[in-house]
Amino acid sequence: MSALAQAHVHRRFRRWAPAFLAAVALIAGVLAGTSPASQAAGSLPCDIYASGGTPCVAAHSTTRALYSSYNGSLYQVRRASDSATQNIGVLSAGGYANAAAQDSFCASTTCVITVIYDQSGRGNNLTQAPAGGAAGGPDNLADAAAAPTIVGGHKAYGVFVAPGTGYRNDHTSGIATGDNAEGMYAILDGTHYNGGCCFDYGNAETSNNDTGNGHMEAIYFGNIKVWGYGAGNGPWVMADLENGLFSGVNAGYNANDPTVNHRYLTAMVKGGPNQWALRGGDAQSGGLSTYYSGARPNVSGYNPMHKEGAIILGIGGDNSKGSAGTFYEGVMTSGYPSDATENAVQANITSVNYGSGSTGGTVLAPGSRISLQATTSCCTADYVRHDDSDNNVVISGITSSSSATDKGDATWIVRAGLANSACVSFESANQAGHYLRHSNFQLQLATSDGTSLFQQDATFCPQAGHNGQGYSFASENYPDRFLRHYAYTVYIASDGGTNAFDSSTLWNDDTSWNVAAAWS
Repeated sequence: MSALAQAHVHRRFRRWAPAFLAAVALIAGVLAGTSPASQAAGSLPCDIYASGGTPCVAAHSTTRALYSSYNGSLYQVRRASDSATQNIGVLSAGGYANAAAQDSFCASTTCVITVIYDQSGRGNNLTQAPAGGAAGGPDNLADAAAAPTIVGGHKAYGVFVAPGTGYRNDHTSGIATGDNAEGMYAILDGTHYNGGCCFDYGNAETSNNDTGNGHMEAIYFGNIKVWGYGAGNGPWVMADLENGLFSGVNAGYNANDPTVNHRYLTAMVKGGPNQWALRGGDAQSGGLSTYYSGARPNVSGYNPMHKEGAIILGIGGDNSKGSAGTFYEGVMTSGYPSDATENAVQANITSVNYGSGSTGGTVLAPGSRISLQATTSCCTADYVRHDDSDNNVVISGITSSSSATDKGDATWIVRAGLANSACVSFESANQAGHYLRHSNFQLQLATSDGTSLFQQDATFCPQAGHNGQGYSFASENYPDRFLRHYAYTVYIASDGGTNAFDSSTLWNDDTSWNVAAAWS
């Protein structure tokens, strides 16, 4: 296979293909019996919280309005080519993000998210987090195109937090302080996480320093076990209350806090005088589960609480920034929301059909036969394939006149993810029991040995394509790395890094794949 790859290397030099040539119809067309949902007046999360007597005092989203009347900006982007900025709003009042405006503004360059606007009217916007008590200077800003998604049938972008990225507001209005009651939820990518500290959204210190137990109340998501953990191997939804990640009344292990890795995850924390609760669920379907509801932790400093009222996203209260995750929307409330109110919010969240139907649609349904077509301008006739002569995986041209063997080598059977059923694995159509898996970041065809490592290496989580076409596939165990072709060999690659195949040049195109009809 190495000879085949080398034969194509000279074609690597190619012109830039504009990233905004969106093919959203492909994504929307594979939804499993869904259609774009309208957002009825009075039905959106902050409308629901207000009706329940616990109004939003902060509302952040890069994907949609969270009030039915909201017609302002969701976020701001800044492009690298000239440092110009542009606000990205909604398509209509109470509607979805105008992703096409971002695509047009950021075409042929890159953009970062500079501001996530507060829809509540209180001015609790999130901007670049400054340095804090943890080591390091100000945080990085999120790549504006790194977390594409579909919501309500519309293309949108989330906030992709790589380690070192974070947002904050230390001068807020209306956010709970002291032992006052509050609630919060966030919609996250349940497949994008790590064991770093700390992927949080919620209430934190105003000084950017650790000021003691009980000075925070934020949603945490990840699989770190230093301060607390739940059942299984994680990730877990927990509450960051400062100097402790809690999932119950006890510090440390709590068996009732399950491992959750829904592709789109609803996470909720609420707290008041000597009471708090932790809830979560699948943001694509179903209701909420209560992982804990009861008294404050039985550790000194948490009853009463000493909340300070800053807001953080993607970092810890002292600006610890070793975490990874993806945020789509979230709010904070005044007062302790009822379960009934939160259940109604969850019903709205599931109604807008987050995602592209990755394993429930007609294209990536388990058992379906597909081929993976490159979308980079040089290579649209090329498909992911293996060769019987070795175990390497490359892209090469396949046509109707190709041999039956070549067509079979470029055909894959979709399986539910071996390590995560919310994701997918790809079994060779002509070598049963052989799967795409990465080893030392390069893709190979290998026989399943049943180990946990193999299952993770062979599991990939689909999301909307980084260049607006098809899908991008994140590695289950390296969620910041995606299937990418480089010099006609297939890798899992990050957007920038020390390896040649991590080059940022054409990364969005090279990591986007059309799911095509099977060649065999």
